[in-house]
Amino acid sequence: MVLNYIWIAFFFVAFVVALIKAFVFGDMDVFSRLVKATFDSAELGFTISIGLTGVLSLWLGIMKVGERGGVIALFSKAIGPLFRQLFPKIPKGHPAIGSILMNISANMLGLDNAATPLGLKAMKEMQDLNEYKDKASDPQIMFLVLNTSGLTIIPISIMVYRAKMGAADPSDVFIPILLATFFSTLAGLITVGLFQRLKLWHPVVLAYIGGLSAVIVGSIYVLSRMPQEQMNVVSSLISNVILFGIIIFFFTLAAFKRVNIYEAFVEGAKDGFTTAITIIPYLVAMLVGIAVFRASGAMDYLVEIVRILVTHLGFDTRFVDALPTAFMKPLSGSGSRGMMVDAMKTFGADSFVGRLTCIIQGSADTTFYVIAVYFGSVGIRNTRYAITAGLIADIAGLIASVAITYYFFG
Repeated sequence: MVLNYIWIAFFFVAFVVALIKAFVFGDMDVFSRLVKATFDSAELGFTISIGLTGVLSLWLGIMKVGERGGVIALFSKAIGPLFRQLFPKIPKGHPAIGSILMNISANMLGLDNAATPLGLKAMKEMQDLNEYKDKASDPQIMFLVLNTSGLTIIPISIMVYRAKMGAADPSDVFIPILLATFFSTLAGLITVGLFQRLKLWHPVVLAYIGGLSAVIVGSIYVLSRMPQEQMNVVSSLISNVILFGIIIFFFTLAAFKRVNIYEAFVEGAKDGFTTAITIIPYLVAMLVGIAVFRASGAMDYLVEIVRILVTHLGFDTRFVDALPTAFMKPLSGSGSRGMMVDAMKTFGADSFVGRLTCIIQGSADTTFYVIAVYFGSVGIRNTRYAITAGLIADIAGLIASVAITYYFFG
């Protein structure tokens, strides 16, 4: 419903701005630009979607091999001790814990097709423990915020879009996205932990969070001692080594489990084709709406207002052009994806804005969509502080994305 209003608003605002420009300022070509924008953006949306087929098929095939090889179960065991501390109100041995672990593990690996049904199953199992059926329980809120914060190890879709939009090295945002999504997840976890008065200083929690934080801080420190150009080369090299290492790890694990790797890959690759075809209407719809909004001049006016405010505060303004993606992100995944593609088309995939929009896109999930789907599936109406905590994670992810983009691509 929110996306419906946003999409319609693009057209109506564009129409009003075009009328003002035509009859007040004498810009009689504005409507021809609007019509041209609709045709051009529709063609672009179709071209991008079809062009995604090959890369999506490749990665979804690889992810299917990992899934068959038991990588989700392996990740679940690795993060199990931490999650038992974060969900103390779920009895030991309850099936909800297993579903939560599997869902979070699938999300971390970018396996959306597996993550969503597992998440719905986890929410239903937690609802069975919920004393007040129309009000979100503490475990349900923690689970939802961890989902909205979007902790992802392999941001497949973003790298796929960057490849299609002509990025010289589509994976150069891999490490920045990992850093940004870490800070987003950490903010969400701490916020919910404070609301629920969890023992975040428990040795197990400190070991996980402290260990990850040490790795993050250490990586930033090491990279900060390098010249900018060398830092970019090294981070890109590390990204590619990690990504190819993940492929080898998945294949090795599957071989050990005696999985038919080729058949598993082909089965997953078929999903890539289906996914590419499925997103065509959504991508075309959003790109047309955004293109009309931009062609009318409304986007420029909005961005310019923010730019003036940022200038008065004395900050660098290069990040301002990426803010439409950030504003859209909590509301609509397809909307923010459209904004990201539009930014890469307008400024270039390897521009500062192009990279920043990709990092913002990967820093968190779509808060209101996740809340609507997961809470709606079990009839919860009173979300308590879930939206607040989710938005705090979103803001932390945005701030981290901007800072990290300046740090890496500055």
